Amino acid sequence: MRGLRRAAALAALLMGAAGIHVVQGGAAQAALPTAAVALGDSFVSGEGAGDYQPVVDASGTAQAFPGWSAANGNAYFCHRSANASLFKASLPGIQDRFNLACSGGQPADIANPSGARAKGRSVASQLDQLRAVAQTHDIDVVLIGLGSNNSQFTFGDVASVCANRFIADAWTGWWEFWAYLEGEVPQEPCTASDLATDAELATATAETTAALRQILDTLAQIDADGVHRVVLQTYTNPMPLDVAPQYRDEDDRTDTRDKFRALGAERYAAGCPIHRASLAPGHVFSQNLGSLVENAYATLTAERPADDLRVLDVQKAFDGARLCENPGSPAGALATPLRVQDGPSGTPVTSLSGWDKIGIQRLANTCVTYFQTCQESWHPNAAGHAVLGQCLTGALTAAPRTIVTCARNPDGTLTVS
Repeated sequence: MRGLRRAAALAALLMGAAGIHVVQGGAAQAALPTAAVALGDSFVSGEGAGDYQPVVDASGTAQAFPGWSAANGNAYFCHRSANASLFKASLPGIQDRFNLACSGGQPADIANPSGARAKGRSVASQLDQLRAVAQTHDIDVVLIGLGSNNSQFTFGDVASVCANRFIADAWTGWWEFWAYLEGEVPQEPCTASDLATDAELATATAETTAALRQILDTLAQIDADGVHRVVLQTYTNPMPLDVAPQYRDEDDRTDTRDKFRALGAERYAAGCPIHRASLAPGHVFSQNLGSLVENAYATLTAERPADDLRVLDVQKAFDGARLCENPGSPAGALATPLRVQDGPSGTPVTSLSGWDKIGIQRLANTCVTYFQTCQESWHPNAAGHAVLGQCLTGALTAAPRTIVTCARNPDGTLTVS
C-alpha cells in the first residue's frame, strides 16, 4: 500500500512538471495557458498607435473599420492597437495577451456595457470580457489604466477646452463675436480649475477606486491559480512644460497678443495648439491624475494586504520628447499631434495657414460630429506606446506593492526605479 501511495505521489509530481493537473473525479487536464490582460482607457488600449484591430461588439460581432462617417459608438473606435504597450512589453512566462481596454473607457464601463452611457461604445463590460478570457487562460498579469475619464471630466474634453481657447484667440479679434456651436468660445488660457476642480477629482477618485475594487474581486473569483500581478498605470502629458523657442512668437506676435494667426498656424502644424500659459495648469491636471491613481492604490493595498498590486508612474516617461519641446515637432515626439479633418474625409489637416475663422469652425464641428476624426490627438504614438511597454516590463520586475517610476533620460534611455 505504501508503495502505491509513493507511485501516485510521483505520478502527480510528474504531471505537475508537465503542466497537467488533476481535477475532481481523477480526470487529468492540461494547465491553462498564461495571459496578460489590459483593462481601462485609451492610454492602454493603444489610442494613437495605429494598426487598430477589429473589436467584438456587444452583440458578438467583430467590428473592423466602419468608415469615417460611422457612429463613434462603433466598437472599432475602442482603438485597440497591435502596437499598444501590452504587446511591446517583455513578459517572460506569458503565452497570450488580450487587450480589453477601450479608448474613452470610464470606471462605469468596468462592470457595465459601455454603450449604456452617453458617448459610450457598443462593447460588453470589461469584467464580462475578462471573465471570457479566464475561461481559457490563467490570468497572470493585469495592466489597468483608469481615471482620466469619469463622470466628472474626460481627457478629450480637457484637451479640447485648452486647444479651442487657443485657436479662438489666435483667429479672432477681441471686437469680434465668433458663434462657435452654442455661444462664444473663451479665449483666455486654461486654469487648473477649468480642467478639474478638487471636488471633481475627489469624486473621480472614488469612482476609480470602486471600479478597481470590482476588478480585484472578479480576479479573485475567476483566476485559475489565484496568482496575478496587477499594475495600475498613471498618465503622461503630451505637452512640454514650455514650448521650444521657435514656437514662442511669429511675426513679432506672442500668444498674449490679440489675434496671432501665424503663430496659431505654426503651433498647430507642430501639434501643440495651446497657450504657453495653459501648459502649467495642464501639468497640474496630469499630476492630479497620478495622485488619483496612487490614492486608489493606497486604499486598496490597505484593504487587501495579500494582493500583488503596484503603481507604474509614467508621468516622466516622455520627458524631452513631448510635442513642441524640440524643433521640428511633431517629428521625434512620443505623442500624436492634435489633428482634425475637413469633414469625415480620412485626411488630417496638417496646416491652418490661410484658413479663416469660418473654415476653422467647420473643422472643429467635424471633430464634434465625427469624434473619430480627431480622437487620436494628444495620445502616445507607436513609439510612445513602445516606451510605455518598456516601463511595464520594469514595473513587473520590481517588488510587489510598490510605486515604480519610469522616467526618460536626456539620452533617450529609461530609468525605472
